[in-house]
Amino acid sequence: MTKLTLGTHPFLLGFDQLERLVERTAKTGNDGYPPYNIERRGESAFRITLAVAGFSEDDLSITLEDRQLVIRGRQKEDDGDRVFLHRGIAARQFQRSFVLADGVEVDGAAMEHGLLHVDLKRATPESVVQTIRITPAGGRS
Repeated sequence: MTKLTLGTHPFLLGFDQLERLVERTAKTGNDGYPPYNIERRGESAFRITLAVAGFSEDDLSITLEDRQLVIRGRQKEDDGDRVFLHRGIAARQFQRSFVLADGVEVDGAAMEHGLLHVDLKRATPESVVQTIRITPAGGRS
């Protein structure tokens, strides 16, 4: 007996990309650092906010790789002159990934009070009606 998956179900033609998307999302093992919020900002806009205290704009990079928004942080090495009696502020590198749906684009990013805001917008698709012409059997034109 053959196991039907989302991409092979006869009524879901062309949804194999959705299955790969779900697998890729499950493999993204984020450990909870840095903490983040996702908020809706209107009908077609979103904002991801990451708590990145101690990081500067130069320590952060934001890339879009195959519909996957990747935010990386890496602080410069400490000069070694300081002696910490207690070090409670995280200074480790991180990578946080978010899979974006088709039509969602990055609208901009800004730092404010130790928070990195990444704004996203969804393009409104045009409504398209297409008429398919039926040709007689045996002939295509």
